[in-house]
Amino acid sequence: MSIHLNAINCFYGNHQALFDITLDCPDGETLVLLGPSGAGKSSLIRVLNLLEMPRSGQLAIAGNTFDFSHPPAEDAIRELRRNVGMVFQQYNLWPHLTVMQNLIEAPCRVLGLSKEEAIARAEKLLTRLRLKEFHSRFPLHLSGGQQQRVAIARALMMEPKILLFDEPTAALDPEITAQVVNIIHELSDTGITQVIVTHEVEFAKKTASRVVYMEQGRVVEYGDAQSFTQPQTQAFAGYLSH
Repeated sequence: MSIHLNAINCFYGNHQALFDITLDCPDGETLVLLGPSGAGKSSLIRVLNLLEMPRSGQLAIAGNTFDFSHPPAEDAIRELRRNVGMVFQQYNLWPHLTVMQNLIEAPCRVLGLSKEEAIARAEKLLTRLRLKEFHSRFPLHLSGGQQQRVAIARALMMEPKILLFDEPTAALDPEITAQVVNIIHELSDTGITQVIVTHEVEFAKKTASRVVYMEQGRVVEYGDAQSFTQPQTQAFAGYLSH
């Protein structure tokens, strides 16, 4: 299993955001977390690279294991984040750095790549994601779709085993959304494991090999892509019909 969660409980102060989350995702699958606003999808994806710290439960991900009965060590968290990349909803690109500088910063600092090695890796990714002509631009001078692809390229620079997407199409028009779908399919062909948060059913159908439907911090249904045509719960069937 690439990802295994067991009895994960997560709180914000006294408010419980996740209740006893237990699930698995095998290597190379594209797992979509689907559900209405407030379902706990973003909290769950942030647990996967420990941007949110659960109060209890266990997590095994990309060869790293954590038991939240005690706080994880800082070096264990750093090791996890080397293997688990994240593409944020707001892109989180550094505005004062060019596209190329955004891409090479972390590999040079964290992985110890030389600048030449990092640039060579970045050029391949920029070509693959049809961004090569924008390498010297600043994020402010890019469209939303271009910024999204730069954010994906930046995450891929670390050559992660797992890639997390938080609402990757939230602010994008249908044409750019179609490009993101194509990128996710291309990545899937390379064998990388992907976890995607969305509330958009059509986007989920086009990308998921597995789907988790959540409501109010709980997993309501978990299955493969057949769940979209043969939902096992009334709640998921209702969500799909809206």
